[in-house]
Amino acid sequence: MHVRSIHPDEYEAARLLLQASNWDNRVADPKTFAELVSHSQIALVAIKDDQVVGLLRALTDGLFNGYISMVVVAEKYRQQGVGTALVKAAMDENQEITWVLRAGTSGVSAFYEKLGFNVSEVAMERPGRRE
Repeated sequence: MHVRSIHPDEYEAARLLLQASNWDNRVADPKTFAELVSHSQIALVAIKDDQVVGLLRALTDGLFNGYISMVVVAEKYRQQGVGTALVKAAMDENQEITWVLRAGTSGVSAFYEKLGFNVSEVAMERPGRRE
């Protein structure tokens, strides 16, 4: 498996991965999804056997703050280190950065705790409208 920045010709494969992982409402339109990814500061894919098997989007100031927006791994490749490799690649080695994320899907807290994340009571959110 190889983790690297996504290429524009992989946007559709990444979008289909998200659809297969029940992210339908946010990735239904290919044009909107391409815009979403192209505007992402960090957009990484995990490639295995020449196919996109994972996607991560994030942003950071590179000094003190980072936010992981989405991590998705194809069901067939879960529990094989794909998500871990994506998160570690995004966070790099800078130990000064505090990374935050929304772990709203059930069962993902344990995954992030293994990577050093803790439940926080200092984060707040203003949810966007979802249709």
